Amino acid sequence: MQAGIFRHLKTLTAIALVACGSTLASAADYSAEHPAVVPFIKEMQVEHGFAPGYVSGLLAAAERKQAILDAISRPAERVRPWHEYRAIFITDRRIAEGVAFMQTHADALARAEQEYGVEAEVITAIIGVETFYGGNKGSHRVIDALTTLGFDYPPRADFFRRQLKAFLVLTREQQMDPLALTGSYAGAMGYPQFIPSSYQAFAVDFDGDDTVDIWTNPVDAIGSVANYFREHDWQLGADVAVAAKVTGDRFAEGLTLEQGLEARRSIGELRELGWQIGQPLPAEQQVMAYAFDGGDQMQYWLGLDNLYVITRYNRSVMYAMVVHQLSELIREAASSE
Repeated sequence: MQAGIFRHLKTLTAIALVACGSTLASAADYSAEHPAVVPFIKEMQVEHGFAPGYVSGLLAAAERKQAILDAISRPAERVRPWHEYRAIFITDRRIAEGVAFMQTHADALARAEQEYGVEAEVITAIIGVETFYGGNKGSHRVIDALTTLGFDYPPRADFFRRQLKAFLVLTREQQMDPLALTGSYAGAMGYPQFIPSSYQAFAVDFDGDDTVDIWTNPVDAIGSVANYFREHDWQLGADVAVAAKVTGDRFAEGLTLEQGLEARRSIGELRELGWQIGQPLPAEQQVMAYAFDGGDQMQYWLGLDNLYVITRYNRSVMYAMVVHQLSELIREAASSE
């Protein structure tokens, strides 16, 4: 465990100074002058028993980051076509390093597959897409990300204030320094990029050292990802997506890209609309139907239950397809060595 992350809240003295009116407090973006700060401090006191001075000191030490607000407005899966988005994540290097990750952590991955029922290559692909196997865990202070988005991003301010609450609670429980932890622009943390509420719900101590460390411990990260997928009903060995072809001019009636991730059509209905499916599936089976811009031509896919489970990790079909395809390529490359 890195000493800079897991200290027994030795920053309390510094935070107290901030709360008492230090120079840092006077320059802060989230002092009591911000209209949403005082109610938040009160909620943390009433709901979780936090001392008001402690919370106000933390918020005063947080910094508003315009770069975070800019980043959340343009995620890659919303602004890039499929073929460009896929090219970011499906590379020879990411596949090769995925194989290396599987080899290095073979025992933990095998145990996770056995205990949680999630394939080793799927766990690996999630970590590979999220942080390049731990190489890019994010450089924003979590406290800055969650305060910026919780207090100055109206579209999802309530959500990020809830995450800020969860973050302060977990740092207290795990005796972490809330000013030292870093993550993504959205406050996602560690190898698997869990948001604070996901950490609370799904992170596990997979190596048995009595610490749930997804920041520096890949074994805990592996178990935590596997637990997340099990709790969202992943089916070991089941298909994820099936390629299809289309004919005629009615096939678009079956597309669900604009209807939300919960939209479903039966295989029988899709066949009547001109979908030609590459493997036998029962006519009554409910699936998601997608068309992707492949660059030189359109690609058509049916998403099955396991693809939907991946979207529980990130609510993007393109994200889910990238994870699925990367996992298959890692498995193939590993089996050929």
